[in-house]
Amino acid sequence: MLSPLIWIPTIGAIVLALLPQSVNGARVRQVAMGFMAAAFAWSLVVLTQFDVHNPGIQLVENIDWLKDLGLTYSLGIDGLSILLVVLNALLMIVAVQCSDVGLSRPRFYYALLMLINTGVAGAFVSQNMLLFFLFYELELIPLYLLIGIWGGARRGYAATKFLIYTAVSGILILASFLGLVWLSGTGSFDYNATMAADLPMKLQLLLLAGFVIGFGIKIPLFPFHTWLPDAHVEASTPVSILLAGVLLKLGTYGLLRFAMGLFPEAWSLVAPYLAWWAVVSVLFGTFSAIAQTDMKKMVAYSSVGHMGFVLLASAASTSLSLVGTVFQMVSHGLISGLLFVLVGVVYKKTKTRDINVLRGLFCPERGLPIIGSLMVLGVMASAGLPGMVGFVSEFLIFRGSFSPFPAQTLLCMVGTGLTAVYFLLLVNKTFFGRLPKEFGNLPSVNWPEHLPGFVLAGLIVIFGLQPTLLVRWIENSSVTMMASFPQQPHKVPEGATIYPQFEPTASDQALVAPEIAPS
Repeated sequence: MLSPLIWIPTIGAIVLALLPQSVNGARVRQVAMGFMAAAFAWSLVVLTQFDVHNPGIQLVENIDWLKDLGLTYSLGIDGLSILLVVLNALLMIVAVQCSDVGLSRPRFYYALLMLINTGVAGAFVSQNMLLFFLFYELELIPLYLLIGIWGGARRGYAATKFLIYTAVSGILILASFLGLVWLSGTGSFDYNATMAADLPMKLQLLLLAGFVIGFGIKIPLFPFHTWLPDAHVEASTPVSILLAGVLLKLGTYGLLRFAMGLFPEAWSLVAPYLAWWAVVSVLFGTFSAIAQTDMKKMVAYSSVGHMGFVLLASAASTSLSLVGTVFQMVSHGLISGLLFVLVGVVYKKTKTRDINVLRGLFCPERGLPIIGSLMVLGVMASAGLPGMVGFVSEFLIFRGSFSPFPAQTLLCMVGTGLTAVYFLLLVNKTFFGRLPKEFGNLPSVNWPEHLPGFVLAGLIVIFGLQPTLLVRWIENSSVTMMASFPQQPHKVPEGATIYPQFEPTASDQALVAPEIAPS
């Protein structure tokens, strides 16, 4: 059931690579869209087979691969990963749709997109840590090439910086996996949430540090974020959509699955420090976004801030905050995807992203009024206005995090308020005012260019008005994960006291529906 998520795009990459040179770019794009649509359709089939009342790993596939190395082809899915699998498949279609029909070397380009689809889907469904690492690293080279070949003027610098940072991330994660398996004496990389339970707390903290820093680079969190703005600015629009929409989620998912899931006691011990780290990341991303004049760079720094919310909710480790964590991943994937789609259209039509140059694009006759309307909706969602999916995710996070970390939560809420400031500056400068003469004859935006924005905007509103459409997939797994966390202060060897966990209040439980008790 889960293997087609990996093998459909893999076969697609092979087919695209073997297409004759005589096949034109438009036909290559159609073939790529066909495979991406098939992968998305299969992800919906998986969704229909997923039992929302079962909090455990489902649709398991297990085949011995290299048993002596502890590597098995072990796949499975639960409430933490099912929505991310669907999000990945959806944004891959959006990326193909937003790709330029006339781009050079189309067979190679679309084959690389297929390989990224394979890597991300494989990472989300892997139940063997070494298999996860292989898929985690698989997307590295395709993304490097996509930035380095089809990127902007400084693409070489941005691609190399991305490669170095994410390679360091991979090294730290692999070292932590190896250390965990070696120290636990299990000899297998199969995911086992209890494998670190008998390790001394010092060793748990050491291994946890490797996971947190490794995934923190990928997310990215301050001060490991510097590769992200450069990568976004130089990357093409489709690559930026994938980078913000799904590739950053590999870091947040890894943080949940491995750092929290494998080291619940050590995680509880360092949770207050992680919450403050989240505050710094949120405020740094927010103030950096305010200072930008490049639309794409502004959206990129907003991602740094919004990923800080995920760290805050993870640190809080309440049932509600964990629901909010996964919800925020999906929400940010949709919103950032929409914003990068729209920025890409503006750049394509005006040849600039400078908000000090652009203005008047709301002009109904010669401007980009529909793109402007969608941009207003996107920034409203990113700022967490009610009725949008961003409001639900941030409310779940702040409501679930306030009890354990009131000061940190309030400071992160300041970051949310400032999000509205810089995005309103962007909309006001870019879309309002008199349209300059140099933008008086902008090419019209056709419906294929509008379509990705309409789809993403529609989902943002639908899930904002009916959040249970997403929450129902997440809540059981979140409650089960919380059950592994220490509920009482835990004495560590050094005599320190693990930060006490907080039971969800009655109101918390009401927000995630009363029937969420694990079956």
